[in-house]
Amino acid sequence: MPILESPTDEAKRIIEVAQQKQIILRLFGGVSFYFRCPSAKHRSLQRNYVDVDFMGHAKQSKEIKQLFEELGYVPRDRFNAMQGYRRLIFNDIEHQRRVDIFLDVFEMCHKFNFKDRLEIDQYTISLADMLATKLQIVEINQKDLKDVVSMFIDHDIGTSDAPEVINGTYLAKLCSDDWGIYKTFTMNLDRVLSMVNDFGLEDSEKRLVSDRVTKLKKMIEDAPKSFRWKMRARVGEKVQWYELPEADKEVVDSRIGSGTEQQPAP
Repeated sequence: MPILESPTDEAKRIIEVAQQKQIILRLFGGVSFYFRCPSAKHRSLQRNYVDVDFMGHAKQSKEIKQLFEELGYVPRDRFNAMQGYRRLIFNDIEHQRRVDIFLDVFEMCHKFNFKDRLEIDQYTISLADMLATKLQIVEINQKDLKDVVSMFIDHDIGTSDAPEVINGTYLAKLCSDDWGIYKTFTMNLDRVLSMVNDFGLEDSEKRLVSDRVTKLKKMIEDAPKSFRWKMRARVGEKVQWYELPEADKEVVDSRIGSGTEQQPAP
């Protein structure tokens, strides 16, 4: 079966084939919000999906590589050879699209270990982890904010990974262990509150978003902070608390060329 033109249909196909082969893959990024947040599919929160992102297990790296080649994807050979223990990239040349697979650990502006959390839900990483991958973006943009807002419209804040509930206790624990994560999360939650009128929402939706963001912020603030957190808080913004990943290169076929291929940023 050829690669499907629709990134959402293709993402579902990949997961279903992976399940048949007992390979653990879970969506995150924009496409995951399409599947888990009805509000992401309509009105002003709708957006285009370009790439597809997955989390998988490092111990299944070999099986994941074989799966994507069988599905018609072209591996970024050099990148995968060097980074394949933690991250894999495959290209869909026909649709000028890429698939990014993080293995156990997600690392961009901040670092999170999802190894023991990948099987909470069937198609995506957990709602709380989906939200974490967005709230950790220091230079967050409009499309990411749309995803965050859709999450707060469609899901309440809770204290566990119960179905369709954002685990606020888990997110608060992430923040209480690491001042940098706390700083970026709360900065972005404040940004959502200040911009809630900018997304074309109904008044009832604005209240829902504001109430749930405020609830999560309170859980984060009330959580007991670690000694390491307190020591880092003393330094504050005098020292950079995040990383800024480099922009990735364009989609290329790593099997073509004469050794001059530009490599993507890790």
